[in-house]
Amino acid sequence: MGSGVEAANDASCGEIVRGMGAEHVPNRSTLPFHSDESWAGDEIDALRLFLDDAIAMLPQLRAAYDGDRPDLFLYDIAGGPARLLATDWGVSAVQLSPTFVAWDGYEDDMAETVAAMKADPRGAEHYRTARAWVSDNGLPVDEGWFARPERGLVLVPRVLQPNADRVGPQFTFVGPCLAPRPEQGTWTRPADAEKVLLVSLGSTFTDHADFHRRCIAGFGELPGWHVVLQIGKSVDPAELGPVPESVELHSWVPQLAILEQADAFLTHGGMGGSVEGLWTGTPMIIAPQAVDQFGNADALVAAGVGRRVDSETVTATELRAALFDLAGSADVAGRSAAIRTELREEGGAARAADLIEVELARAVTTPAQRTEDLQRDQVEQRYRPGCWSFPPLIKGEPAGRTGEQPYLSAGWGTPG
Repeated sequence: MGSGVEAANDASCGEIVRGMGAEHVPNRSTLPFHSDESWAGDEIDALRLFLDDAIAMLPQLRAAYDGDRPDLFLYDIAGGPARLLATDWGVSAVQLSPTFVAWDGYEDDMAETVAAMKADPRGAEHYRTARAWVSDNGLPVDEGWFARPERGLVLVPRVLQPNADRVGPQFTFVGPCLAPRPEQGTWTRPADAEKVLLVSLGSTFTDHADFHRRCIAGFGELPGWHVVLQIGKSVDPAELGPVPESVELHSWVPQLAILEQADAFLTHGGMGGSVEGLWTGTPMIIAPQAVDQFGNADALVAAGVGRRVDSETVTATELRAALFDLAGSADVAGRSAAIRTELREEGGAARAADLIEVELARAVTTPAQRTEDLQRDQVEQRYRPGCWSFPPLIKGEPAGRTGEQPYLSAGWGTPG
């Protein structure tokens, strides 16, 4: 990129950040990934976790960057503190969205859901706290402001974006930005495996020994099939009973490496797994459990690349039937391959970097030029609603900066 890059993230992410060639600016996240406990709770609980983390992160980031402000903040949807700082300091900012974004009419479409959340005392307190936080930092109270960035890059496939035809022009779909993951290790497909199935419920909602037992019963004795079963760190293998030789058990797997070689993928439908399944063209069985997984499951079914099951009630026999239906469908195979090709043609990380370079060049122009550019770009842009949610950010510049080299700051409100 030719620009200095710093990445603000939890101290535990230092090795990852430095491995990407950026300078790590450590901070302390309040999210519960530091503990061995599984995340629990509903959508309101999750929103409050991220809001509290954003509130705790802002003073840390302000202290880290106030003496040497970047030319551009690059932040993800949980990086609300980055946008607050960018607005306060008059610094340009670009949002990265690893999930779907608000569309024109979003506020009206979501009014019933938001009203239900506000009717819950926890939801009412969440919104009150969010309004006070924004107001205390000198901004007008607007519950949709965080979802309406001036610039945004969307890192998920269009098939996972609700109402994609109503997404505003300030957002650009660049597709998944997936980097090599040598630190996760590799996986080799067994030579005698005719077909491979990966079963993974992600990294958060994994404490489901009963579901894993049903998967073993449904898939463990299928002729020609080799099964890789990720059970997470909360499940003791002893809870699962006898395991056939055709089933590998792991607490963690290099998921993307396996999907590149797999014939089917049973996923919980989290955004990360859904994106990786589409990227590799792997047909999916989706067993959603929480938050955005239900919507993702419906989107994958509608895209013609998956079959949805109920993780609470599905039987071993029904799981087996879903796999046979999926693996035997030429239509599913065709759609999976077509979307895989589309995603790779969108440009991913290379295109995103090019667009960020454009914004960085614009950021170091004169204020008058910047105002003229914004006015021109916003002629067609309508006011767009959103919701209170907070993601990551970016900032950076190497030692010895001359003042002429653009300075990009990347900061995250969440780890990873």
